[in-house]
Amino acid sequence: MVGSEPMTTNNRMEVLAAVEALEALREPCEVELHSDSSYLVNAFGKGWVDKWVRNGWRTAGGDPVKNVDLWQRLIALSDKHRVTFRYVAGHSGHPLNERCDELARGAATEVKAKAGAS
Repeated sequence: MVGSEPMTTNNRMEVLAAVEALEALREPCEVELHSDSSYLVNAFGKGWVDKWVRNGWRTAGGDPVKNVDLWQRLIALSDKHRVTFRYVAGHSGHPLNERCDELARGAATEVKAKAGAS
């Protein structure tokens, strides 16, 4: 699975990748999801998501949480599956993380090329 979107952020794409990976599962599973996004991993590991929900999707500073649509999908998927989020340092030689970066860069290059052609 690989993809890209024009005019987006790294954080949005990191959360979307987790959502789409979990949505691809056909039955409830026990999942260990590895990511180099501390934003994604800490949102669950440090309980940020629970606090955002309690605060009406506001951060501790009172600002609106970004990407609420994706966080809500991810919460629902995390309720369906037993998900453990694991942090993997990016650009540290982890073979699967390096492969994900390669795929993501290729997809981003492709979407930029399509945007330039139109």
